[in-house]
Amino acid sequence: MTTDIEDAQGPSAPTLTVDELAARAGVTVRTIRFYSTRGLLPPPVIGARRVGHYGQDHLSRLALIEELQHQGMTLAAIERYVEHLPADLSAHDLAIHRAVVASWAPDSAEEMSHEELERRAGRALTGTDLDRLCAMGVVAHEDVADRFRVDVGLLRLGVQLLDVPIAHETILASRTVLLGHAREAAHELSRLFRDEVWGPYREREADPEHVAAMKSLSAHMQPMVMQALVTAFQRSLSEELREAFRSES
Repeated sequence: MTTDIEDAQGPSAPTLTVDELAARAGVTVRTIRFYSTRGLLPPPVIGARRVGHYGQDHLSRLALIEELQHQGMTLAAIERYVEHLPADLSAHDLAIHRAVVASWAPDSAEEMSHEELERRAGRALTGTDLDRLCAMGVVAHEDVADRFRVDVGLLRLGVQLLDVPIAHETILASRTVLLGHAREAAHELSRLFRDEVWGPYREREADPEHVAAMKSLSAHMQPMVMQALVTAFQRSLSEELREAFRSES
């Protein structure tokens, strides 16, 4: 539902036409209209002669969508992500969101051909090998034939596991368990970050320096959180294995 331009006065009032927005964001007009139909962009403000006007909020949201795509998120995943964003986010808030997303993104996925994948893996890969790598989350098939999206950070480990006699179904089940607990931990950590860190920043004056400070803080938090999660998992797994073998002896 479009809004009226008289209700959006002020220094940040929307003033860009759809063509100007597309040029500023580096996308096509068709892309903007497509995002709007999918609910990824708020409706424009309608001005004279029923012309739609866009503003900084639209630019910031397009930048966030681009960042999420850079992570390798599908359009459906981006829609779910955007759907859970607070409705009253300002352009400044979205800039903070983008800074946090960018600093926490692993940024290790690359698109490559089957030939390049085999070269990076150091061995030939059969259809069964590719299925197992997909089950591990190391490789994903692209829409184009003979193209794959590869998590290069996990590729070496995934290739080593190809020679381990683990059933395909077991790999899938293990991945489901790990992803479920990882998402639960990520949800709780995100809630704490939002309430205890992001909230106070939102209450401060909208200043670009605050966005930079948020990005720096997030970047420093990432290695600490990751190390804490890895350490806690290693200790818990060791305890579970000791208990399992003790009960069988």
